[in-house]
Amino acid sequence: MNESTASPTNWWDTCLTALAPITWGSTYIVATELLPADRPLTAAMLRILPAGLLLVCLCRHLPQRNEWWRLLILGALNLGLFQALLFIAAYRLPGGVAAVLGAIQPMFVILLCWGLDQQRPALITLIASLTGVGGMAVLLLSPGAGWDGIGITAALAGALSMACGTYLARHWRSQMPLLAFTGWQLLLAGLMLLPVSLLTEEALPELQPMQIAGYVYLCLIGALLAYVLWFRGISKLTPAAVSSLGLLSPLTAVILGWALLGQSISATGIAGFLTVLISVYLMQNRPSVQQSYQPNSRLSAVGKTDKLIAGQ
Repeated sequence: MNESTASPTNWWDTCLTALAPITWGSTYIVATELLPADRPLTAAMLRILPAGLLLVCLCRHLPQRNEWWRLLILGALNLGLFQALLFIAAYRLPGGVAAVLGAIQPMFVILLCWGLDQQRPALITLIASLTGVGGMAVLLLSPGAGWDGIGITAALAGALSMACGTYLARHWRSQMPLLAFTGWQLLLAGLMLLPVSLLTEEALPELQPMQIAGYVYLCLIGALLAYVLWFRGISKLTPAAVSSLGLLSPLTAVILGWALLGQSISATGIAGFLTVLISVYLMQNRPSVQQSYQPNSRLSAVGKTDKLIAGQ
């Protein structure tokens, strides 16, 4: 089914979902200005593990037997594996290069929907996706940007991991409540990162009040609230539309760097910034999920109970 035949996007759902990547865009400034240095995996673990534990305790919803393996895969794709690959790319590549490669994620989602669901994207969606990558390159790439092979592989693999998680989350949501669906992914991903962070990084020093505040912000706002809104958006918007909102994360980081750290933005950078915003708008101005999303029979045959929940 071609996207163009359905109704327009629900902009209320779009705006709520957009709050998630906008919040994630503040992670860089919080990590660099408030948190102890050189402990990225510890920060990622402390960001998602307590949030997941809190949500699971609040919901008191135990997944069914056939849901555990799906939650493990989704937790790894959306959080655990993605976070690890993200930090590998961040440490081996300039931030601009990593962000530009990560901007390919909406294209991965489009290709997954096209190949597995036979949802042929509208031409404007393809153009908008490529335009977003181009705008991000103009905004963030410097002439002397480095291209480390391992870093590039990690950045692309991270984008593919998150794209697969976004796609599969629509098929594997089942009847689980939204908060429980989010909480179990956060908890399982945090448990995946726990041994890795303990084995590879030094123990935290005695934390100062501002450092504690930074971790609390990343946990309650950057993980608990943001991922609830993100997974809600996955159930409301098309996969390509929700993944394109991820471009707002580096844009937010640029704005905060300019406003709070005095970082400059060139005229060319402003043009790239506006280009990315336009591409995000164009990818949102597509039909709503409820009327346009029809999973392919090959995936539907995996289980007739795999139904999408709208309206939570």
